[in-house]
Amino acid sequence: MRQATAVGLVAGYALDVLFGDPRRWHPVAGFGRAAGALERRIYRPDRAAGAAHAAVAVGVPVLLGIAATAATRHRPVARAALVAAGTWTVLGGRTLRHEAEVMGRALRDGDLPAARQRLGHLCGRDPSALEEPELARATVESVAENTSDAVVAPLFWGAVAGLPGLLGYRAANTLDAMVGHHSPRYARFGTPAARLDDLLNLVPSRLTGLLTVAAAPVARGDRERALRVWRRDRNDHPSPNAGQCEAAMAGALGVRLGGRNVYFGRSEVRPFLGDGPRPEARHLPRAARISGAVGLAALGLAAAYPLTVGRLVDVVSRRAVALGLSAVRRRGR
Repeated sequence: MRQATAVGLVAGYALDVLFGDPRRWHPVAGFGRAAGALERRIYRPDRAAGAAHAAVAVGVPVLLGIAATAATRHRPVARAALVAAGTWTVLGGRTLRHEAEVMGRALRDGDLPAARQRLGHLCGRDPSALEEPELARATVESVAENTSDAVVAPLFWGAVAGLPGLLGYRAANTLDAMVGHHSPRYARFGTPAARLDDLLNLVPSRLTGLLTVAAAPVARGDRERALRVWRRDRNDHPSPNAGQCEAAMAGALGVRLGGRNVYFGRSEVRPFLGDGPRPEARHLPRAARISGAVGLAALGLAAAYPLTVGRLVDVVSRRAVALGLSAVRRRGR
């Protein structure tokens, strides 16, 4: 069944490359509506309510994934099909690259109103007063971070935990986007969701940083510079994970990220990451190419994991269980 998982991950990635996100009836949008309805019922401005919200909102998709995995235990074709559908549902690589390319065209054409309107597809910053350098910076930072969130992390958890990992990760990441941001309403209620998302992204974000360094040459970048900037600046970001991706992308493109971010009703000042000029329109296609290369590399690792490390884990687990049962029988004599 490990082979079925690997085949499903590859097939789901191919579906995302070919078709992108479903235009209608997207399961993630349905999850968002259900999580919103649950929030309205149990909301209180404290972490206990937020923890209950996160447990139910993430736990239900995980349980559905476990049930589907159990139902296809002896049906590899059905297992592969379910993993493929789940992978397609949770990935967003094609959409991410498309948004970067659309933003790049708008900026190259000097169409700032169109570029400002488009920024909402990538992040939650207030675009009303942003000029080309800040619009380009926001896009590069969003591409860097979301390469982890929308591509590498889902593949990682799909490889490690199959369908429950795919669904559980996407649920946690979506929930963080809904309630994990800083605001008076979610200052305490959203903390459990934000911390869960941070935890689930600890390994994928660092893997994304390393793969970005390795992929720098596909966009005429310098691996040595990317590695130097990543090692130097990755921990300067207030997020434990976003800085891993953004620092590597800054080094790969030879630009400087960070600075003042204006959201609707609040602003944040972030440390600078990288050296060189501020991003411009010409950097956006390069960022998209790096994102695509990182996704392919992550797919290769994810598909290989169930057939290599995953099998080793199964063998070790079975032997540990057998030894434990043998010890119990000896004590019972």
